Amino acid sequence: MARGDQLGRQWRIIQTLISSKLGRSASDLAADLDCHPRTVYRDLEALQSAGFPIYTERVEGKNVWSVLDTVKHHIPVPFSITELMALHFSSGMLNVFNGTVFHDALKSLFKKVKATLPPGSVDFLEGMDRILHIGTTPRKDYVKFKEILNRISDAALERSTVEIIYYTMSRKRETRRKVDPYRILFFSGTFYLIGYCHVRKEIRVFAVDRIKMLSTTGEHFEIPDGFDPQEFMERSFGVYQGEPARVRIWFSDDVADYIREKIWHGDQKIIGNEDGSIIFETVVAGTEEIRFWVMMWGGNAEVLEPPSLREAVQKEAEAILGHYGRIRFEKTIGGS
Repeated sequence: MARGDQLGRQWRIIQTLISSKLGRSASDLAADLDCHPRTVYRDLEALQSAGFPIYTERVEGKNVWSVLDTVKHHIPVPFSITELMALHFSSGMLNVFNGTVFHDALKSLFKKVKATLPPGSVDFLEGMDRILHIGTTPRKDYVKFKEILNRISDAALERSTVEIIYYTMSRKRETRRKVDPYRILFFSGTFYLIGYCHVRKEIRVFAVDRIKMLSTTGEHFEIPDGFDPQEFMERSFGVYQGEPARVRIWFSDDVADYIREKIWHGDQKIIGNEDGSIIFETVVAGTEEIRFWVMMWGGNAEVLEPPSLREAVQKEAEAILGHYGRIRFEKTIGGS
């Protein structure tokens, strides 16, 4: 029997017993887990040996297993044992925040969580850690931006306007701006600042790692009553904002199922074609990020609308073809 199957089954047994008010018999547990009652008995004995506070008693002519009520309720509300265990598992994602104030705070929190778990639970969790791996997306090293991120956090909490020198990637230049920091956003491995830009006179999104200098101004601001960060971001295909555009993209049958299995945008609509291909439709705030997404699918994707996005992708494709064509040409010349 695979160790992972055993641990997974024991984890489900613990969850079931914690949530059960009257306890469960071994036969009931076996039916839930689709295994033999003897297997459940072995798991229950193993959990008891590991120190988990489970016990059995005779109720209405059958043996019922339960978790001690004192254990169920000794942890302060609002955390249950199951929630604390889930919180411990999520500590595997800490590396994403390495070099930030959030990493230090979460690491301290997880230590306290671990200390709160009942006897035997830590050994069980460490066993799960050996079979559970949490992958992370590509991320940036925020060690050198730790101070700036701390200052942004403080300014957002205190609602204090900041002055920044910001490097704009598209224009390859630095500008000085005054910004009211509304929210800090973490998306796809990058920290962003959402705030009101006094230069542009609108709410903008700034990548924290492109802020070259930050200082507080001593000025206080108030977040508008109608501002909702979720509503502000929902039109974006990624992070950045732009003019609303209706997008229609054709995807071949080869990748149609991959597109269907995810929610790429809150307003997406997918229309199936008889040949197995699909049409992906949505409205996005700016097409820069969806352009990169389309390019990721190569020849399996074709932009139908808007014309501006279609032309942008076509130029990218021509540049790629030109690049690889030039390489072939240079190799031919070099080998002649």
